[in-house]
Amino acid sequence: MFHTFTKSLVGAAALAILGTAATAADWRGWNIHVDGYPNTVAMDKFAELLAEKTGGEITLQMFHGGTLGSQPDAVEQVRLGGLEIGNFNLGPIGPIAAEANVVSLPFIFKDVPHMFRVLDGEGGAAIAAGMAAKGLYPLAWYDAGARSFYNGDKAINTPADVEGMKVRVMNNDLFTGMIAELGGNPSPMAFAEVYQALKTGVVDGAENNWPSYESTGHFEVAGYYSLSQHLIIPECICINTDTYNALSPEMQAAVTEAAQESALLQRELWTAREATSRKAVEDAGVVVNEVADKAPFQSAMAPVYEAYFETNPALRPLVELIQATD
Repeated sequence: MFHTFTKSLVGAAALAILGTAATAADWRGWNIHVDGYPNTVAMDKFAELLAEKTGGEITLQMFHGGTLGSQPDAVEQVRLGGLEIGNFNLGPIGPIAAEANVVSLPFIFKDVPHMFRVLDGEGGAAIAAGMAAKGLYPLAWYDAGARSFYNGDKAINTPADVEGMKVRVMNNDLFTGMIAELGGNPSPMAFAEVYQALKTGVVDGAENNWPSYESTGHFEVAGYYSLSQHLIIPECICINTDTYNALSPEMQAAVTEAAQESALLQRELWTAREATSRKAVEDAGVVVNEVADKAPFQSAMAPVYEAYFETNPALRPLVELIQATD
């Protein structure tokens, strides 16, 4: 009897060990940003919180600096389950999930706080559902700031100031259409080529957020920064949808909580980094101007929106919902 009881205990212990092994997971995560960048710090915090909140059942090894491949490749890897986690900009996700592409519409958001109000509400839920259906379940939203125009010749205050200007943009029809409707000449090119293009006059200007403008040295060859804030595109912590759905409700809650806590840290760090970058370029002599009236820019985008609705008619209600969000 004792022998039988002992065997039962050993068997139960073995099952417990096997059960733990079966539920434990070693995840891998992708991030394009370098050490010290707000997203990198926050993603490392996410990994720490993930282990803590799941009692070590889930661990995450982060690979920063794009070491596991380019962003488009990493997006596909997460969608297919080759990677579990990715910190992605929604720009490259737009062509995959139409709902995500609405955030790339020029002036869709009034400012960064408005963007987060949208993402934390019904609009964000619709975007998340569209992404999840394509294999990318967003756990939390990260700040990537607002993109504004910069050039080497003059402050931009009205659409007329963009007329005839060659402006580098990301390779997206929404962005090329934006510049064209302002009377400029859109020049899509790789980000790594922009500094030299500005220096040699291949392009007259470009657009980006404060940290990118400062950290790349673009301010050295384009000393006018105009706060148009025409694009406000968030980033996400995305998990493979099937991986998330396979978790217990308790584990899903723990994973989501860890991601959202890391997002609060990221937003705080991002705000500080923007302030640091702005001060650095202003100290270097960059002329910074607020665009007092964005309405003429917004009005000029009507053809861009209509072209978008022609190919995405079902998304008009989502765009209208975002615009109506206070």
